[in-house]
Amino acid sequence: MASKPYLNMPDTASGNIPALLSQTGALTDLRQLEPAKALLPYDLVLAFWSDGARKTRFVAIPEGKVGFSPTGDWTFPPGTVFVKTFELPTDATRPQLTRRLETRLIVFGRAGGVYGVTYKWRPDLSDADLVPAEGLHENITIRDAEGTHVQSWYYPSRKDCIECHNSHTTGALGPKTRQMNRDIRYPDGSTENQLRHWSRLGLFDTSLNEPDIASFATLAHPDDTSRNLEDRARSWLDVNCANCHRPGATVANFDARYETPLAQQQLIDGPVLIDQNIDRARVISPHDPWRSVALMRIDTNGEIRMPPIARNTIDTQGVNLMRQWIESMPGRDVLHPPSMSPVGGNFEEPVTVTLANSEEGAEIRYTLDGSVPGPKDALYDRPIQIEGPTVLRARAYKEGFTRSIIAQQIYLVSP
Repeated sequence: MASKPYLNMPDTASGNIPALLSQTGALTDLRQLEPAKALLPYDLVLAFWSDGARKTRFVAIPEGKVGFSPTGDWTFPPGTVFVKTFELPTDATRPQLTRRLETRLIVFGRAGGVYGVTYKWRPDLSDADLVPAEGLHENITIRDAEGTHVQSWYYPSRKDCIECHNSHTTGALGPKTRQMNRDIRYPDGSTENQLRHWSRLGLFDTSLNEPDIASFATLAHPDDTSRNLEDRARSWLDVNCANCHRPGATVANFDARYETPLAQQQLIDGPVLIDQNIDRARVISPHDPWRSVALMRIDTNGEIRMPPIARNTIDTQGVNLMRQWIESMPGRDVLHPPSMSPVGGNFEEPVTVTLANSEEGAEIRYTLDGSVPGPKDALYDRPIQIEGPTVLRARAYKEGFTRSIIAQQIYLVSP
């Protein structure tokens, strides 16, 4: 049965958006997260990293057909509404314990555009309130094995939604063949492949048969060891990076989409626009995690983090997967950058700095004036005494190894 177009949402972003989730027509039982009758549940092989949140997904599809593609993005008729609820585990000792945070609606408007809104759940789950247009931050206490820590959660603004849900991606991000080619359990208790189910319901603009479904590519989950490292890493990149890193979208050179053959993605040894002051930096440098800027940017919460929005924590599983893939590639072993102890900072008296490298027999060359250390610069053989403002830079060398990247610390000594 086709859903009511737009549910109770306006057909453009400038319309009157309901102030409460209960007024949108998406759910009939809010506490139980029971969807309206015409909403269809769906799930993905691999979800975009959202700070460890778990997601429940429904879609309302009105009269009209979903434009099916075996490899590219699907298109959806005007009036389609995606409904996604986020619940965050709040106790590492009891993983089943979660807090329901928000429900996002993505609406396909009458003029071909897409808009998104966010509803923040009340603590008693009686309803969820429309988040202000500029978005909202909240600090959430998480219990872990060592006590508690605070995790920042961001409820996205309407502008944030269209940063990714736009014409470059046809509006929908998750639902596509390689993500939906999997079995799920439906409310009536049946289990069926989603592509087969949607085709049987007549939702696609083309009819699928069993040989079709069997031939379609499916993404790999990071912990699916039946698939090789390359497949799993490229699947992770497809989900977390390809919404922007594709032709015609962001200014970066590489294409993270899974359907693009690896040799054409400009990932491996691909040039970078910003080298982060790393010599011979590449998008992915084979066997060299230190010069792989893609790895650097997913393994930080700093200003250079990627994705730049929609996350406040690091996906350690995804980072480890990418590092394993890079290290599995052929190439010379690479020296770790030298460690410096103590780290830089402000000091009221002279400081003694010790350098070290994990590779036995590696020599360390350093400079104290901020210049690039080379093989003919000072050889480290004893702790360095620093008595004034100093930029210490160091690099490790060893025959048969690729030299390390530069390590740097700034010491502001004011005796």
